[in-house]
Amino acid sequence: MEVDIWQFLALIQYELLLFAGVFFLIGALDDLAVDLAWLWLKLTGRARTARINRKELQIRPLSEPVAVFIPAWQEADVIHDTVRHLLSVWPQRGLMVYIGVYRNDPETLDAAMRAAEGDARLRLVIHDRDGPTTKADCLNRLYEAMSVDERRSMVRFSAVLFHDAEDMVDPAGLGLLDEAIGEGADLAQLPVEPLPQASRDWLGSHYCEEFAEAHGKAMVVRNAVGAALPSAGVGCAMARRALEQLAGKSGEGVPFNPDSLTEDYELGLAIAAQGGRSRFVRARGEDGELVATRAYFPSTLSEIVRQKTRWVHGISLQGWDRSGWIGGIAETWMRARDRRGPLTALLLALAYLLLILSLIVSIAGSFGASSSVVIPPIMLGLVIANLCFLGWRIGWRFLFTARNYGIAEGVFAVIRLPMTNIIAIMAGRRAIFAYLRTFFSRRVVWDKTAHSRHPAKPSYGQSHAVSTTSAYRLHGSPTQLKGSAEARQ
Repeated sequence: MEVDIWQFLALIQYELLLFAGVFFLIGALDDLAVDLAWLWLKLTGRARTARINRKELQIRPLSEPVAVFIPAWQEADVIHDTVRHLLSVWPQRGLMVYIGVYRNDPETLDAAMRAAEGDARLRLVIHDRDGPTTKADCLNRLYEAMSVDERRSMVRFSAVLFHDAEDMVDPAGLGLLDEAIGEGADLAQLPVEPLPQASRDWLGSHYCEEFAEAHGKAMVVRNAVGAALPSAGVGCAMARRALEQLAGKSGEGVPFNPDSLTEDYELGLAIAAQGGRSRFVRARGEDGELVATRAYFPSTLSEIVRQKTRWVHGISLQGWDRSGWIGGIAETWMRARDRRGPLTALLLALAYLLLILSLIVSIAGSFGASSSVVIPPIMLGLVIANLCFLGWRIGWRFLFTARNYGIAEGVFAVIRLPMTNIIAIMAGRRAIFAYLRTFFSRRVVWDKTAHSRHPAKPSYGQSHAVSTTSAYRLHGSPTQLKGSAEARQ
């Protein structure tokens, strides 16, 4: 039997529709389960966001000394603002900030030294290796430096906080995390809130909707079902005893595997594996704003894809090798959700291919080149179900984004959806090839993104309308930061 090209394309169209439709439906049901779980937690009061006095927590003395680890490689543009802001809004005497820099990165070292301004709570640790290694390796160097200080001073820290070089900490963050660790948590995580960016960098703002849902819903559900909480690597605190327990299990006496690309994600899983207690801490200040870690995320396509490639590679692929599937039903469910990135990228790519193919077949049919394709009722039902779930998903994305950033940003979250899908496809493809290369080369380096802007900087040129440092230092109001988004650059 002879089959012409249009019949062949119609056959491919049908098979793609069936394959993508089934797996999209499975993913949609997975997301629906999380949505319904969150709704149930809200209705029963188990997902209530606490209310705190931000100013009171900001000046409350620490229960015991606390260390902050900030690994830095080529962060000369932001490390000064990060350190100055952190030291100014966290005045507690029991705080010690450890900045890890590399011996071949004098610019970052100089910027960090200038930020100290005589504050004895800052400790600069120069790595004895050329950078970049990995973030995990730099954190291990900081752990060794802290351990030496503890032996010399005979004073032991109660907790270690982790932050990145571009972060703007919340004035109440230190007090809130100290409180959580003091109440028995081995790991405590604050939400992360990416800041909206200027109109010309609108692509970088897509992190807003992703973290709004992840840290406003998914992490809340994980915490409630008892699954391990993956650390975000910023705005999180770990009990000193738990960190020491992890270090004791390694042959090198350090808590992190230097070959890990996503040591922050693995940290949360490791805490759960050793029986530790984790808490996701959501609270709002008297101003109604979330206590969270804020930062400008990458805004160029290349930098965004690079960062997300590292996340997919480390969590979905490397995590499969390193963390396995240990745990019960809830843990397995959440790990499966974490590791569906490459499959999602494949399905999205097939969906866009299907759209193009359908358009071609439709145009050909209008010119009589091909006969119309008859869609069986079951296939039609599959398509309608997926379209309904797509509308449901868009609605949730809008609501969570609008709740944190306002209605305008919620609308942009919907408009950006096609582009975020393309980013997911690009990152998924790159992550798979990066993972395959690891079978031929064991060397892993810190493929980090560049940071050039900091929200606590007094100004970014003449057009920055609000001095965020002076406004945020007193009350830490993120509203002023969000409200200045349109005025930036």
